Amino acid sequence: MALETSAESPAPLRQISQLIEAYVGRLGAVWVEAEIAQLTRRQGICFLTLRDLVAMISIDASCHVSILDASPSPITEGSRVIVNAKPSFYSPRGTMSLELREIRPQGEGELLAQLERRKQLLAAEGLFDPRFKKPLPLLPRAIGLITGKASAAERDILENAQLRWPDVRFVVRHALMQGNQSATDVMQALHELSSDSTIDLIVIARGGGSIEDLLPFSDEALIRAVHACTTPVVSAIGHEPDTPLLDLVADLRASTPTDAAKRIVPDVREELAGVASMRERASLAIRAILEREVRGLAAIRSRPVLANPLTVVDAQQGLVHDARDRARRSVGHRLDRATDEIGHHLARVRALSPLATLERGYAVAQLTDGKVITSVGEVADDTEFTVRLSDGSVGVRTLTTKATPLEKTPPPKDTDHD
Repeated sequence: MALETSAESPAPLRQISQLIEAYVGRLGAVWVEAEIAQLTRRQGICFLTLRDLVAMISIDASCHVSILDASPSPITEGSRVIVNAKPSFYSPRGTMSLELREIRPQGEGELLAQLERRKQLLAAEGLFDPRFKKPLPLLPRAIGLITGKASAAERDILENAQLRWPDVRFVVRHALMQGNQSATDVMQALHELSSDSTIDLIVIARGGGSIEDLLPFSDEALIRAVHACTTPVVSAIGHEPDTPLLDLVADLRASTPTDAAKRIVPDVREELAGVASMRERASLAIRAILEREVRGLAAIRSRPVLANPLTVVDAQQGLVHDARDRARRSVGHRLDRATDEIGHHLARVRALSPLATLERGYAVAQLTDGKVITSVGEVADDTEFTVRLSDGSVGVRTLTTKATPLEKTPPPKDTDHD
């Protein structure tokens, strides 16, 4: 596109801007490699500044936040990326920018993305499940250590562990801690140590490094070997920010080799202090129990029933005596009343008895067959009969009989009046 201009016939700036916008608009999407110098999120839109990896050239770019979030690894300022972008020219301001359609991390970002995908796949299989974590022994008989030969990690673990527990025993297996052969060497050493029945714990240690240096400790074969190991495994790879996949599958993650030494064996000084403290607490508890029981026994012995056991017997004996006296008085009263009643009955019986009448001078005449004679007509002359007196009887014979006329009782006077 040619535009004829001269000093006498210049083109307006707007025309130039419009021509540039039309030309740029005809350009297709391009793949660009750059570094993110600046990144800002605003209401669903991301504004970026892309900078060349060598020259000091930068250009503005923008995209929807979903494009940035779709990246397999986090995109931040300083990330090296490859973007698919459509160039655009904003004529009112005369600025050039890129409309991003896809972002792919490169270099370290790509490695992180690969590790993230591998992490998700292994996690889906359950290799990082906390339920499969094995507890560490309190005081292992022997500890297997897999580390680099004459490395700082080996020295830190051995020295710090022996300072904490002087009798700790290590079985060290040296392996490559970096490079393509590293994962294979570590797996071989892991197999040897796990086959030894005297080893209760295995530590894999390395002193940190870049993401590329720590890649062997995210190897899938090594992760599966650690997961299948029957002996508890402690991962002490790198420093606090480093998180290889070995940290996730291990039964315990230590932030540094020194931290691993502190967590695999107890501190003998702390344990002795703890034992002394427990003995002191146990002694105080036993003394407190004994003192409480002694006070309880003293309180029980001070009770009247134990101080003088006969007190209860005496009290009950008094109650028995009182009941006995009351019973005697009650029986005496009843006997007295019964005696009085018998006397009254006896007096009435005697009053009604014929003997009482005989004692007053009367007598009863009876024939020989026992029949009482009530009339002179029942006795003929020269008849034998018996006369019974109060103190005996007399046999008699009739000489004569004489009847006594009965006196007639006058009729009662009439006392009724009209």
